[in-house]
Amino acid sequence: MAKLVSKTYGEALFELAEEKNALDSLLEEVEAVLQVLDANEGFIKLMSHPKIRVEEKSAMLEEAFRGKISDDLTGFLLAVESKGRFGAIQDILSYFVGRVREYKKIGVAQVTSAVPLTDQQKQAVEDRLLETTSYVSFCMEYKTDSALIGGIVIKIGDRVVDSSIKTKLAGMAKELSGIQLSNE
Repeated sequence: MAKLVSKTYGEALFELAEEKNALDSLLEEVEAVLQVLDANEGFIKLMSHPKIRVEEKSAMLEEAFRGKISDDLTGFLLAVESKGRFGAIQDILSYFVGRVREYKKIGVAQVTSAVPLTDQQKQAVEDRLLETTSYVSFCMEYKTDSALIGGIVIKIGDRVVDSSIKTKLAGMAKELSGIQLSNE
């Protein structure tokens, strides 16, 4: 049910942005609103509280966002609140971000390496991803995990390319455990 809500409202926001030829500006605003909401978890709880009247919630939204983001996005937030769906606002806005990226062929790649990558290595990874996928650009997220020992793990959506030493060693250990040694 939550996925249906986020998709329905996220698609509506996407269609509004597309209709007004404002995908880029609305994407930027939505990402900023998501950062604000992530930093202020209590705000969503407050906006979802059943004992606070819709009018009061609308006034709080107006106070928090009017003049800081476009009237279209403010109106959208007010509409989501009026329908009692503000508890799902982060999922809705995240769906919108994903939908815009999909439309613009912007991939999101999470790259995990054993040690921090140099700028040159990061560029090489991104260039290789652009060569081997249908995306025209990428939003790259880099992390380090010393447990990998070496190599990298790249995740794009539900696809994972794991070339870490840790995984290669685990594969070799599995192969070796399957070998029968003769007792001669």
